[in-house]
Amino acid sequence: MFIAHYFQRTFIYSLRINGSKGTPLSMVLSGFFLCAGSGLLQGIALTRHYKFSESHLSSMQFLCGFAIWAAGMFVNIQADSILLNLRAPGETGYKIPRGGMFEYVSGANFLGEIVEWYGWALAGGHRAGISFAIFTMFNIAPRAIATHRWYLNKFSDYPKNRKRLLPFIY
Repeated sequence: MFIAHYFQRTFIYSLRINGSKGTPLSMVLSGFFLCAGSGLLQGIALTRHYKFSESHLSSMQFLCGFAIWAAGMFVNIQADSILLNLRAPGETGYKIPRGGMFEYVSGANFLGEIVEWYGWALAGGHRAGISFAIFTMFNIAPRAIATHRWYLNKFSDYPKNRKRLLPFIY
């Protein structure tokens, strides 16, 4: 699940970005060190400190966690697609994202990723996974809040019933 997420994020998503203005080096380095560090810590934890039973992959805990992770991955990929397709080729300016979880929250892409990592944590049932889910949430939830605020300030017709990050709640 961890590798599938980062394969999608690194290769598939980055190849879908066309006409991008580029990404600041500081953001690239920040992302690299976050992923390398968390991957190293989780890899060490999973290979040296946890022992899983032979039936773990067929356990209800793993299957529920996997289902939650897959739902989060779906929301994340769908939200990325919506954001990537907001503008027609050559078009400039900002638009309100519509469809998918964007009908409920401004940070649909952030929500999807947070759900993914809580599913990963449940599937594994280890502290490394829950730590990563919590750190990810505290890293990207403020971005969802800032994005929501930006949309409200930028668009007078922004849907007033849309929440920041949690559908119907926040």
